[in-house]
Amino acid sequence: MNEHAPSATFRSMEESTAADWQAIGAHFMPFAGGLADRVLTHLKLLDGDYGGFPIDRLQHSLQTATRAYRGGESEPYVVAALLHDIGDTLGSYNHPDIAAAILRPFVDEKTHWMVEHHGIFQGYYFFHYLGMNRDMREAFRGHEHFEDTARFCELYDQSAFDAAYDSAPLEFFEPMVRRVFERPINSVYKAVGETA
Repeated sequence: MNEHAPSATFRSMEESTAADWQAIGAHFMPFAGGLADRVLTHLKLLDGDYGGFPIDRLQHSLQTATRAYRGGESEPYVVAALLHDIGDTLGSYNHPDIAAAILRPFVDEKTHWMVEHHGIFQGYYFFHYLGMNRDMREAFRGHEHFEDTARFCELYDQSAFDAAYDSAPLEFFEPMVRRVFERPINSVYKAVGETA
């Protein structure tokens, strides 16, 4: 971030000028360029956070992503698998929404929907032990992404609690995260800084 770049001077957005927004843009682009680093730093907060599970949340995330990678999934899908539980720290009651919001500008609609709904679909494997309806996902039966989300949970998420599994380290996924977060594909701000 360029601390010496001019800043906007308005007191309300109603008073703003094109020059103000050019100044803001000069700050925004370098800040946005650091998003992958901020996401990776936040993901590391899951290290050592077991929450009663057999492995910590970072290892679960790495294992989910490793399984997806070894399953031949696309790079954005693998990154989504890595970040699917990143919201556990700040959205303890709605973690899929947090992950989905972070990923939405950078992944296709199917991958976004899968991450956004994976919590309900994952419930198929344990909700009944908590006195809940394990078939809550059936409310989405017939949705075009139902089967893809059920598949994600079956193959990659629910099976990723194996302490003996040989997961790739976070460093393996860092270049993928950087590439996926390099350019938004779904954002109201997509045109900001685009040259194409």
